[in-house]
Amino acid sequence: MRVWIANPFDNLPPEGFRPQRYWLMARAFVRAGHETVCWSADFSHAHKRHRDVKALEGEYGGISLRLVHEPPYQRNICLKRLWSHWRFARNWLAAAKSEINGHEAAKARKPDILVVSSPPLSLGAVARTFCRKAGVKLVIDVQDAWPETFARVVPAVLLAPLRLVARRNYLGADAITAVATRYLEMVRAYGATCPVHLCYLGIDSSSSPAVGHVPGHDPLLFRLVYIGNMSRSYDLATVVDAVRGMSGVTLDLAGAGPDEPSLRMRSEGCERIRFHGYLEENNLRKLLAGSDAGIIPMFDDSCVGVPGKLGDYSAAGLPVVNSLTGETASLLERYSAGVAYTAGDSDSFASAVDEVRKLEKRSALDLSVEFDARKLYNEYSNFLERFFEQ
Repeated sequence: MRVWIANPFDNLPPEGFRPQRYWLMARAFVRAGHETVCWSADFSHAHKRHRDVKALEGEYGGISLRLVHEPPYQRNICLKRLWSHWRFARNWLAAAKSEINGHEAAKARKPDILVVSSPPLSLGAVARTFCRKAGVKLVIDVQDAWPETFARVVPAVLLAPLRLVARRNYLGADAITAVATRYLEMVRAYGATCPVHLCYLGIDSSSSPAVGHVPGHDPLLFRLVYIGNMSRSYDLATVVDAVRGMSGVTLDLAGAGPDEPSLRMRSEGCERIRFHGYLEENNLRKLLAGSDAGIIPMFDDSCVGVPGKLGDYSAAGLPVVNSLTGETASLLERYSAGVAYTAGDSDSFASAVDEVRKLEKRSALDLSVEFDARKLYNEYSNFLERFFEQ
């Protein structure tokens, strides 16, 4: 069958970054013998800059990569971002129509199934129209709870229109997949009755870091690592404050975000706290391989179910200091692979770090089976094959 995947957020392996969800998903479809097209944006969400379309578009191991124009935005929570996503959605719709309309050869490229990420909600909205008119089955893959994740910073009355779009998207989908059980529960609460499938954010085991210490590192130091976004959903201020007051503990932060400048100011004068920005795959692997424990410092009202960084840490054999409750806490408890702390409480974080030192890396590696990309996305492909045959 022919499968299209549309998502504007993921980094792209041709840029030198490790494969993320939709590229790994595309590989599974290719392994299963399906024609696969990945649609992304010419604007990098992570780096907030435009991509070189001519250099990136093309064929990669059976995956056809197409880039669609998206206007820039600089902050993750702003009206300009919503407008940018809306423009991407409209541009994608125009490109998709152009792909299948016209002469007979073009019509042969119509997909059987379209997988679109949610967010952005606007992409799901135009995909509903496209699939209905083109006779294509629509699969919505929920990565985050929009607009619920904005409830703590945006008045509820302003979120009502977005909730309506979300509801229409879920009710209009032929199938819904998600990266966490809580998201599947959410779409059921919206009234969706279509088939659903849970698929965690997978980690490519072939690009996972070697487990063990990097030569030359002080064995007396306990090395904490955080990878990901730096925004108000994350309890990083507490982490920085706690590490400043601890001895023999270092903190490496890889990523970026709107809170990075304030976090840098907060850590001034403490050489044990280091900022690395976004790292390409090899450097990220080295950083994880040289760490002792990972951190998931998140507030529950971020609406995150199971963050991708949990897979990264477990694949590197890193036990986790975690503040999320629910599904993430349950996974860590089941495998004895982490210690909980209370978000916003520096003393609680420091105590959790003392406890996590006692955990075995073997437990974290056992947890990593839950995030094995090949297994997860092969199952995802199988789910869609069965769904398409119905």
